[in-house]
Amino acid sequence: MIQILDSSGLPMKANDTAHRAASYRSRELSSWLPPIGSADSDLLNELPTLVSRSRDLSRNHGVAAGAMQTLTDNVVGTGLRLSVTPDYKALGQTKEWADEWARHVESEWRSWAESTNCDAAQSLNFAGMTALVFRSSLINGEALALPLWLGNRGKKYATTIQLVEADRLSNPSGKQDRKNLRAGIEIDNYGAPVAYHIRKSHPGDAFLGLGIDAMNWERIPTHTKFGRRRVIHVHDKERTGQHRGKPLLTSIMPMFKMLDHYERSELQAAVVNAMIAAFIETPMDGESIAEVFGGSGDDYMAARNEWDIKLQGGSIIPMFPGDKVAPFTPSRPNSGYGQFVENILRHIGAGLNIPFELLMKDFSKTNYSSARAALLEAWRYFSAKRQWLSNYWAKPVYELWLEEAINKGIVEAPDFYEKFHAWTKSKWIGPGRGWVDPVKEAKAAHLRMQIGLSTLEDECAAQGLDWEEVLEQLAREKAKITELGLSINDVNSILNTVTEQPEEEDEQK
Repeated sequence: MIQILDSSGLPMKANDTAHRAASYRSRELSSWLPPIGSADSDLLNELPTLVSRSRDLSRNHGVAAGAMQTLTDNVVGTGLRLSVTPDYKALGQTKEWADEWARHVESEWRSWAESTNCDAAQSLNFAGMTALVFRSSLINGEALALPLWLGNRGKKYATTIQLVEADRLSNPSGKQDRKNLRAGIEIDNYGAPVAYHIRKSHPGDAFLGLGIDAMNWERIPTHTKFGRRRVIHVHDKERTGQHRGKPLLTSIMPMFKMLDHYERSELQAAVVNAMIAAFIETPMDGESIAEVFGGSGDDYMAARNEWDIKLQGGSIIPMFPGDKVAPFTPSRPNSGYGQFVENILRHIGAGLNIPFELLMKDFSKTNYSSARAALLEAWRYFSAKRQWLSNYWAKPVYELWLEEAINKGIVEAPDFYEKFHAWTKSKWIGPGRGWVDPVKEAKAAHLRMQIGLSTLEDECAAQGLDWEEVLEQLAREKAKITELGLSINDVNSILNTVTEQPEEEDEQK
């Protein structure tokens, strides 16, 4: 008797499965048998292929490149601004003390982060490195940075960050992955990283004759003996036990590539359709052609090959006697091209968590309510990614810098290591959300603050502003108004006049 066994080797039930999605007999599902593997076994062997294809799409497909830029602009923008918020209650201090301490730390941070001294290569400031780290996490799935101590440069701070291409993270000498070594990462029995094995140079440099150290690896522990971080590995985990990240484009990569082929085919068809394209037919059969050329068909074909005529607009092409033109009318590009491509792009946008309107920068078919709903949904994703980037990149770098500032006596922080979290507590302000309708949304913000649902700090942060800087600027402007002998009413009258002029001019037109 022949029995059908399931994936576990047990006899299959007579009624197939309790869940239709687990059916082996269904015509639609019978050949759908994806393997079951761990997070690393499913990813690590295929990661180089995914990364190379993701880079190719980001380089050569305009929509993919635009999507990466859109995400970077909305999550990072011009950089993440540090807002120091020490837990003054846990430190036994007052709010006034915390504000003064925070202003001093932020000032020192800016002196380091806004210069290229924070970069070991001295080419980017902290905002530039943040944008590069985030873009790398999107395209490559991960970013790798090595905090270094370069005290021989004569700078105020010795803490510097070296960004490393994640391709250099690999097993030494091509060793196979094993229990405690996964794609260049040593892990302990709990899965925590212990050390990273990094090539001395990128393996791709060998093609330029520069990869002389490509077969040499350096083992870098995750922390020094006294606990200072030595490696920052930024990647998004989707499963337990995953030690490397995968590109954002992974799930929609096949659709993106097929769309690329389809669009190029349609474009080529449109070019051909715009030209004078025709077949040349002759009424002569093979024997008649051979007689004309002395009994040789080869001579006729040679004459045809030598007849080099280029199609040009408005030109008259001579033909052999008896030849006639048979028109060639391709049926492409088809009339449903635009709608079909739009539907595919909506699927791609869903995979990237970017609304179609934002993905294509096209709001021509969207009303105010739809645009606002789409942007609010996108903003949730942007806010979550910004918080993720702050937690796993910006905050670790800030902690490393602050540790040096405190140990050098530039910043005072008693019992720093005992109350580490209280001293290093911070917020990171990203680019502003912007407005769809500034008047409506400004009124909504005012109403939220009036009824206690929001604060000036929250509303300013949503627009990428620091509330203290806003109030200080308002105070300076008010003092200047008083100094000039004006009043607030005078200024409001001037502003009202300026804003009303365009409306009067439009009415006159």
